[in-house]
Amino acid sequence: MTHATPTSSLATYLDAFDALPGYLDFGRSGPPARTTAAAAGAYWERMSRGDVDEHREDAAARAAAARLIGFEADAVALSPNTSLGLFHAAFALNGDVLVSRGEFSANLYPWWRAEELGLLRVRHLASDAITDPVTPERVSDALTPATTAVAVSAVDFRTGWRADLAGIRDVIGDRLLVVDGIQGMGVADVPWHHADVIVAGGQKWLRAGWGSGFVALSARAQDRMTPRLNGWTAAENPMTHDGVPHATAPGAQHMRVTNGSPASAHVLTHALDLVNRVGVATLERLIAERTTLLDGLLREHGIEVASPASATDRAGIVVARFADDTAPERWQRLVDAGIRTTLHAPDRIRFSLHATTTHDDIARAAEVVSRRG
Repeated sequence: MTHATPTSSLATYLDAFDALPGYLDFGRSGPPARTTAAAAGAYWERMSRGDVDEHREDAAARAAAARLIGFEADAVALSPNTSLGLFHAAFALNGDVLVSRGEFSANLYPWWRAEELGLLRVRHLASDAITDPVTPERVSDALTPATTAVAVSAVDFRTGWRADLAGIRDVIGDRLLVVDGIQGMGVADVPWHHADVIVAGGQKWLRAGWGSGFVALSARAQDRMTPRLNGWTAAENPMTHDGVPHATAPGAQHMRVTNGSPASAHVLTHALDLVNRVGVATLERLIAERTTLLDGLLREHGIEVASPASATDRAGIVVARFADDTAPERWQRLVDAGIRTTLHAPDRIRFSLHATTTHDDIARAAEVVSRRG
């Protein structure tokens, strides 16, 4: 569990970021801290002198990621993005994989492509609407004896709905639980230990920039996965170039294709250290205060809110819905006012707030989006 954070640690975290007026789009990407950007620049300067140790940077980033989610470091491998990690997972499994059509596309295409190659079969949850949340009850109703794995997002990208990972674990039993963690990592104090495969890019709530991320595997996943996309750095004794295939390295390293960017690993470590020092529970509390404020202001303006009403059911995201399909013009008004959000559909605008989002920006966003004509 995450413990209380000293006030000084929180102040250090908040002071590490430059004010970014009107930025309410962390569900798309989170601008890195000023100190993270400085660390990146300093590392590139070292690289320009040939001062590079990719193995040290890889180990440091894996250790920081393991601390964040409560896994062992050897159960973590770096990945440049969520999609690649999910492709690794999909191509290493078999049987029937259960996934909702409402998932973000990054958590659909890997399963579809693996099915096209005959590696597994994709089974979608029955649903009346693509926005229906993935609940333990829906998962339970869809399970069959052939189901070997269930794939779900820790936090839904459309609504901010937090999946009940503990409840899903209860109903799926010993089957593998594959979790797309990108919308929950660093914003919600998620019980990651229920997952067998965790995949998360670092460019959103972790604020580590593009090209960073990681994969983590439980012992159960390591035992059951059949590596099919692993490259030479995933083999034991990878520097023995003798022209014959080598056995796959233990732990999560079979998720590797080749050496990653040491600069991206360095930046990821810095961003993760910022989060680890302040604690996800503290960030979650600050973010929940802000989403609750925005939720209330939107409702006061008579706007329908399509995200969960309770802060315990959502994570960082508040969605305004306009049944008259005026979301595009309202979104443009936000853009013109210097407020960054995501237009998801003709009837939906997604606001995603971080601990650094100011109350003034929240109030201004609610006022601008409520204007008519």
